[in-house]
Amino acid sequence: MKKVWKILCIVVMVPAFIALVGFVTMSLWNWLVPSLFAGPLITFWQALGLLVLSRILIGFPKGGGERGWSRKKRMWKEKMQAKMEHLSPEEKEKMKDAFSRCMSGPWGRKAQKDEQE
Repeated sequence: MKKVWKILCIVVMVPAFIALVGFVTMSLWNWLVPSLFAGPLITFWQALGLLVLSRILIGFPKGGGERGWSRKKRMWKEKMQAKMEHLSPEEKEKMKDAFSRCMSGPWGRKAQKDEQE
């Protein structure tokens, strides 16, 4: 019974959500564009078409957890850790010194102060 209720909710809610988003897009377009840019009024179906076109041009969201910069940051960190595993303690210390010299701003100064202490 719960499964039937879920399916029924999805069948009703998804089209209702699409209709609401299309109506809001049409209303905002018809309120702003003609007065600001002397553009045309659009219909509900044209508003839905604009939404689909923008999704195609911008891209669809990827499923799953990390996206964008957080994923790239994690991948870079893993790559650096893999490289550091194979270095000897002297090479690790040399690399840390090189990083601390290259860094600027408050992080670089803090790293240099920590090394001196």
